[in-house]
Amino acid sequence: MLRTTLAGLRLHKSRYVTTVLAILLGVMFVSGTMVFADTLEGSYEESVMGSATSVDAIATPEADEDAETEDGFPADPVPFEQSVLEDIRALPEVADADGLVRGQAVLLDDEGRAFGFTPPAAVAFGETSRFSASEGELPAADDEIALATSTADQTGFEVGDTVTVLDPDQDKREFTLTGLVNFGVDRSYSYGGAVVFAPDTIQEMTGADGYSEIDVLAAEGTTPEETAAAVATVTGTDVRTGTEFGEKMAESSGAQTELLRIALLLFGVVAMFVAGIVIYNTFAILIAQRQRELALLRCVGAKRGQVFRSVLTESFVVGLFASVLGVLAGVGIGMAGARFGGQMMGTEATASVVVSPTAVIVGLLVGTLMTVFSALVPATRATRVAPLAALQSSATASGLEKGTGWVRVVFGLLAFAVSAGLVALAQMASPDPSGLFIVTGAALVAFVGVVVLGPLLVRGIVRVVGVPLRRMGVPSMLAVDNSTRSPRRAATAMIALTVGATLITGYSVISASVESTMTAQLEEQFPVDYQVSAQYDPEARAAAADPEEEAPEEELEEGAPGEGAAEDGTSEDGAVDQGNGDPLVPVEVEEKLNESPLLDKVMAERTTFLEETTDSGMTGTPVTAFFDAEMGVDIQADAIEGDIADLEPGKAIVSENSAGGLGVGDDLTVAAPSGDLELEIAALLENGTSFWGVTIAPEDFSAAFPEIGESSLLHVRAADGADPAEVRDAVYTAVEDHPTVQVMSVAEMKNQFSEMMDIAFYTIAAMLGLAIIIAVFGISNTMALSVLERTRESALLRALGLAKGQLRRMLSIEAVLLCLIGAGIGIVLGVLFGWAAGAAVLPDLVFTVPATQVAVFIAVAVLAGLLAAVLPARRAAGTSITGALASE
Repeated sequence: MLRTTLAGLRLHKSRYVTTVLAILLGVMFVSGTMVFADTLEGSYEESVMGSATSVDAIATPEADEDAETEDGFPADPVPFEQSVLEDIRALPEVADADGLVRGQAVLLDDEGRAFGFTPPAAVAFGETSRFSASEGELPAADDEIALATSTADQTGFEVGDTVTVLDPDQDKREFTLTGLVNFGVDRSYSYGGAVVFAPDTIQEMTGADGYSEIDVLAAEGTTPEETAAAVATVTGTDVRTGTEFGEKMAESSGAQTELLRIALLLFGVVAMFVAGIVIYNTFAILIAQRQRELALLRCVGAKRGQVFRSVLTESFVVGLFASVLGVLAGVGIGMAGARFGGQMMGTEATASVVVSPTAVIVGLLVGTLMTVFSALVPATRATRVAPLAALQSSATASGLEKGTGWVRVVFGLLAFAVSAGLVALAQMASPDPSGLFIVTGAALVAFVGVVVLGPLLVRGIVRVVGVPLRRMGVPSMLAVDNSTRSPRRAATAMIALTVGATLITGYSVISASVESTMTAQLEEQFPVDYQVSAQYDPEARAAAADPEEEAPEEELEEGAPGEGAAEDGTSEDGAVDQGNGDPLVPVEVEEKLNESPLLDKVMAERTTFLEETTDSGMTGTPVTAFFDAEMGVDIQADAIEGDIADLEPGKAIVSENSAGGLGVGDDLTVAAPSGDLELEIAALLENGTSFWGVTIAPEDFSAAFPEIGESSLLHVRAADGADPAEVRDAVYTAVEDHPTVQVMSVAEMKNQFSEMMDIAFYTIAAMLGLAIIIAVFGISNTMALSVLERTRESALLRALGLAKGQLRRMLSIEAVLLCLIGAGIGIVLGVLFGWAAGAAVLPDLVFTVPATQVAVFIAVAVLAGLLAAVLPARRAAGTSITGALASE
C-alpha cells in the first residue's frame, strides 16, 4: 500500500500544486512571523547590550520611594557628587570611571520653535561611557553639540548644521552639530529626545550638577562582578555590571517585540485557518474523485484500514513537503520583515537573522498536522462507500453532490442564533476591551453557521443572481447550472474567501468608525483651529514644588522677583508660571492674537491647582475657567448629570473623581487663597473627559485668583472665509518672540490621526491579504479539480457545438460567481462584526461603512475569480474532444 500511495503521488502530482501552495503560504506566515520577531528582539538586545557592555559596571543613584515633592510628585534621585566619582576612581578594582551629567535644554527646530512637549534631555559624558558617536564625532568645544539619532530624524538636522539651544536665561545659543549618538531603546532618551554637550558646557547650558550615572572600566585581572561590588561600597546603591544593565534594558524593550509577535501570530493563525479550509476542500474533492480507484484497491484485497492509512500517509507526505518549503520561505520573509519592517517601526535589525528551533518545529508541526487533520474526514468517508457501489461512475463525487438536510439547517440556524446572542451580550455590557473577545467568539460561531449552511446559501443566492445571468447567453446559463448542481463543493470553495472578506471588511469598518468617532470627539473637545501653549518643563515644576530647593537671594525678599524675572513674574522671554512650575502663555501673545482680524475667537483657558477642596478632600485639584468662551457651544462635553451650558457665576462643573460623592445641585466649597468659594454644582462629568477637576465661571476665577492673569492654553478659531495660510502666519507671528510657546494645529492633528489610522489599516490589510491569496488559490484549486472531474462533460459540450471561448467564459463566470458569493457574505458579516467590535470598545461610536474600500474589495473579488479560472479554463478548452469522450 505504501508503494501504491507513493506511486499515486508521483502520478497525480499536478493535483496537489495548489494544496502545497496553500500549506506553504500558511506555514511561511507563521514561521516568518517568529523569525521576524526573534530577529527584531535580537536586534534590540544587540543594540542595548552593545552599548552597555562597552563598560564593566554602571552605577545609578536611587530615589527614596517614600520621598515626595510638596505637590505629591515622586522625588527624583539625588545625583552623585564629584567626591563619589573620585572615590570610585581610587578603587584598586577600577581602571577608569567617568560620570554622566544630565539636565534639560530647550532645542529649537528649523522653524525656531521649541522641540517636543517637554525639553529634551541634555547630557555630557567623558571618555569612559557606554555611549559613543554613531555618526560624526562627539562635541569637544563650547560651540559644538551632538543630537540623539531619533531627535535628528524628527528635526531634520544633519551633521554640520547649525543648531540653536536656549540657555537657562532663555537666550539663544548656536552650536555646530558634530555628531549623532544612538541612545538605543533607553526610554529615558528615546521618548523626549536628547542633546549632547561638551563636559565643560553642560553646567552653563542647563545648570545641572552631579552625576546621574557613573560608568566604570574594571582594572586588569578584575571581573565585572568584582568591580560592581567594589563600586557599590562607595555609592551605597545597587550597581549592575554592563551585561546586567543591558539585560534589564533589553527586557524592558522586549515587551514591544512580544506584543508585535502576538499580533502577527494572530494573523498567522487566520492564514492557517483559511489554508485549512482550502486543504480540507482539496482532499474532499480528491478523495471523491478517487473513489473508483480506492474501491478497486479494496476489490483486489485492500482492507478499509489500509485505504484509510494510505490517504493519511498521502496527506502526511504532502503536508511535510509543503511545510519544509514554507519554513524555508518563512526564513526569507522574516529576514525581509526584520530589514524593512524594523525601519518602519523606527529601528533597524542590526543583529544577524535569528532562526530558532521553535520557529522551525512549530512551522513543520502546524503545516503537517493541519494537513493530516484536514484529510481525516475525507479518508473516513472513502472507507464507508461499498466497493461495488464506488466502482459505478455515478458515485465519483457523491460525497459532494448531497443536498442540505434538515439537521444541517437546524444546526446552522442555531449557530447564527448563538452568534446573535453573543453580539447582543457584548452590546449590553459597558464599553470595555474585553468585549472584543465576546465579539470574536460570535464571529467564529457565525463562521460555523456559514460552513454548515453554505450549500443552502449558495443555492439560494445563485438562483436569485442566476435569473438575469441565464438571459446573457449559453455560457452564463451553464455556469449557473454548474453552481447549483454541486452547492456543497461551491460552498467549501467560497468559505475561505468569506473568512478573508469578513476580516478585511470588519477591520475596514472598525478603522473607519474609530477614525470618525475620534474625529467627532476631537471636534467636540477642540472646536478650534489652533491651540497655543508653553512648553512643559517637569524640572521647573519639581524645583518649584521642592521644599528643599533654595530660592535665589533676590527672591527671599517678600514680593521681589528673582533674577531674570520681570515685575509681573514673567521671564526674560515673556514666559510666566503659576508658582508651581507650570508654564503659562505670555499676555502679549494673547493680545496679539486678539488684535488679528483673521481670527474670530481667542478663548483663554486658565488653571490653577489647589491644595484641597474642603467638601471632597481631594488634594491637588485643578480649578479651570474658560474666558471669552460660551459653554456648551464653544466648549462641549457630555454630562452624566446636568448641563455644562448652565455654568454661570456661583456654579461649577465637576468631574466625577473630584466630586467626592456630590451631585448636581449640591454645594461645593473650594478653598481659594483669597477665601472659601461657595459653589453649586451645575453639571457632573464622567472621568476621562477633557474636563478634569473643577471648572468655574470666569468671573469667579478672577475674583478668587486675581494674581493669575495669564492662560495655560489658548484656543484659537479662525474667522469665516479666512485663508488658512494667512491664519497660520498670523498665529505664528504672534508667538515669534517666544520660542518656548508652542502652536498646535488641530486640523493638522486630525490629519495626522487620519494618516496614522490609514497606515495601520493598510499594514493590517496587507497581512490579511495573505488570507485572500490563499482563498484565491483555494477557488482556483476547486475549479481545476472540477474541470478534471468534468472532462467528459466538457468534451460532450464541445461536441454539441460549444466553442472554446464559450467554455472558457462558462468557467470564468462560475469562478466569479463563487468569489462574489464568498465576498458578499464576508462583507455582510464584516460590517456586522465590525460594528459590534467598535461599539463594544468605544462609547458613542460613530458607525461608518467605508463604501470605497468595500467597492474596491468587490472589484478585487471579481478579478480574483477571473484569475482563478484562467488555468482551468485553458486546460478544459485545450483537451481533445475525442480523447476525453473515449476515456472512462
